[in-house]
Amino acid sequence: MNKEMAAYLLDIKAVELNPDNPFTWASGIKSPIYCDNRLIMSYPEIRSFAADQLTELIKTNFSDADIIAGTATAGIPHAAWVSERMNLPMNYVRSSAKKHGKSNQIEGKITPGKKAVVIEDLISTGGSSLDAVKALEEEGIRVLGVAALFTYGFKKAQQQFEEAGVPYYTVTDFDTLIKQAEDMSYISEDQVTELAKWKREF
Repeated sequence: MNKEMAAYLLDIKAVELNPDNPFTWASGIKSPIYCDNRLIMSYPEIRSFAADQLTELIKTNFSDADIIAGTATAGIPHAAWVSERMNLPMNYVRSSAKKHGKSNQIEGKITPGKKAVVIEDLISTGGSSLDAVKALEEEGIRVLGVAALFTYGFKKAQQQFEEAGVPYYTVTDFDTLIKQAEDMSYISEDQVTELAKWKREF
């Protein structure tokens, strides 16, 4: 996994670690880590690096992809940068169909029979990624897999992807990030232990 990507995320505070005063996720989960990869957009050097890493993941693991599909909203900019690098068409997938206009859930030209890779900014339980996969497949697009910047590495996500038969790859992950944070003196050894214990709950 990519230590350099982890260091970038820590440097710009796209990922914040606070084991002593946990964040509350929208789901209600109390978490010692908060990840906001949207901040990458504001740093040209880092967003370029992230796009290069995602592009390499796709070329290595999904070399026959025809379409790059970003999840709305956080996956959209990354999908745009990757599709530009690979000179491939792009779609983006909403969490649900619009309530107005054409009621689209998928934006961009839909071509049944084409092969897509879904781009995510991060994977927690994997639910939003797999919802996007389902939406694309319902339109006749074959999804090769998912590429994301970061994963928490939860067992639940691994199980859901395995059950769906969808492979996924990420630029960096929770364990790499925590080790990098310790090396950079962002957190103490005791906090590393607490963070690892929290992750095992999921």
